[in-house]
Amino acid sequence: MNFEAFLSNTETRIHSHPWGQVQLISGGILEMEAEGTRFLAPPHLAIWVPAGVMHTSYNRKPLSYCSLNIAQRLTKYFPSSTSLIKISPIALTIIDDFRNRNISIPQTEQDKRLIQVLLDQLATQDTQHHFLPSSDNKYLVKILAEVEENPLDNRSLAQWAETVHSTERTLARYCQSELGMSFTEWRLRVRYLYSMELLRKGHSVKEVALTLGYRQASPFIAMFKKYAGQTPEQYKNKLL
Repeated sequence: MNFEAFLSNTETRIHSHPWGQVQLISGGILEMEAEGTRFLAPPHLAIWVPAGVMHTSYNRKPLSYCSLNIAQRLTKYFPSSTSLIKISPIALTIIDDFRNRNISIPQTEQDKRLIQVLLDQLATQDTQHHFLPSSDNKYLVKILAEVEENPLDNRSLAQWAETVHSTERTLARYCQSELGMSFTEWRLRVRYLYSMELLRKGHSVKEVALTLGYRQASPFIAMFKKYAGQTPEQYKNKLL
């Protein structure tokens, strides 16, 4: 295991490893280019990179980073291609324990047993290919870029259709075929990522909810928990 603190706008050169690698972070968003695809991982997901895959990563904001370098012979049950995988509470607890004890390679029999549990937790086929898909579709590319730049942009798909000289029905069809989800779902995920940034800056849960356009905190809390598996308050407490 390698534990590092990355500053804003840190980019790694394109490279590969003879081992498999799980990359996970806390406090920000990790972006990676691998196999011709952009992967974007919020803290509740990790990026799995099989041995030999060329990749480069980038983070716009400061974050705490952890990479787990796993010998290829131990990755038989891991996904065969670069994927996003969920991090279970058990896995996260073991990783935090090694971080707190400043251990990168298990030496004792107890720690080796913990690592075996960790590998069992990580070796899953329950993967996601994207959390926030992208597209180079001539109609969608402008819309997606502007929403990522301004997550609070509230224009409807019909209004966007006028902007890009298309129809709402056409854009809705492209969203499903190119992104695998509706425009509403895609924008909700952008706002979820933005809400984490606001929480990291010290805004209260209620302030974030109001900023995102919710009239009260409870719908925002439900949205956040749907993606993160924890409430915004629990997320803030972990950062502290």
